[in-house]
Amino acid sequence: MEELGFSEGAWRFGSFVAIFLAMMVLEAMWPRRARRHSRIRRWATNIGIMASSYLTVSLVTLILANLLVPITALLAAIYAKQWGIGVFNWLDLPNFVEWIIAFLVLDFVIWGQHWATHKIPLLWRLHRVHHSDHDIDASTAIRFHPLEIVFSIFVKAAAVIILGAPAVLVVIFEGVVNGTALFNHANLKLPLWLDKLIRPILVTPDMHRVHHSIEVGETNSNYGFALSVWDRIFGTYIDQPAAGHDNMTIGLKAHQNEGPEHLWWSLRFPFAKTVSQKALNKEEEQNQ
Repeated sequence: MEELGFSEGAWRFGSFVAIFLAMMVLEAMWPRRARRHSRIRRWATNIGIMASSYLTVSLVTLILANLLVPITALLAAIYAKQWGIGVFNWLDLPNFVEWIIAFLVLDFVIWGQHWATHKIPLLWRLHRVHHSDHDIDASTAIRFHPLEIVFSIFVKAAAVIILGAPAVLVVIFEGVVNGTALFNHANLKLPLWLDKLIRPILVTPDMHRVHHSIEVGETNSNYGFALSVWDRIFGTYIDQPAAGHDNMTIGLKAHQNEGPEHLWWSLRFPFAKTVSQKALNKEEEQNQ
């Protein structure tokens, strides 16, 4: 998409690869936790899930583009601008004010969407794929079921159209969110002073790791991806895991077997009865 004077796809892919490689190096140099599994199988599975998501989104985008439905956030921003739709296209606000408001609102929308995936049983079935990973590192940030990615794209596109958010801001925002997701999922040991310095604004690896705890009360906390303020505001913030970062167990209680390491298991997980329906209902009730 050259509407912005540069390739949005090249920007997103280039920034993603650069940050992912940086996190790989930092994780190797300063790991936070000992790994339960080797990187090779887990990363192959997580990258396979990302590739499946990319193919799914590409297909959905191709189909809906022919129906003039602006599915991606960038297309939604361009569509809103062309048709004069959205709050910012109705109000005459300074550019810097629009950018600040848009960034905060879009980040809050992502926080709310994440919260919803834990509270709505149908969405939780999809989101469990992300939480079933037994280790947490930068590759976990790309471990989202294709259908959850499609749902997320529609949510962001709707928010962008309602706001009338500037296209350049949308591109930058998505790059920032993708980068911070890689960062806060990283198996990276930050100095305590640096974590305390960053955490009031951004979600740190130690903060987000709590969210991947096997304990349901901790799983239902720290939903933020970029900004950490929403969890503090809405009372979903937990500072540290009860068992400590070294001793906490990552994943889902009912799925501590080898299943999550495999691509096919992960892709069919939302639909397969891998546990009894009674146990699944209990898990969903606990997560609400």
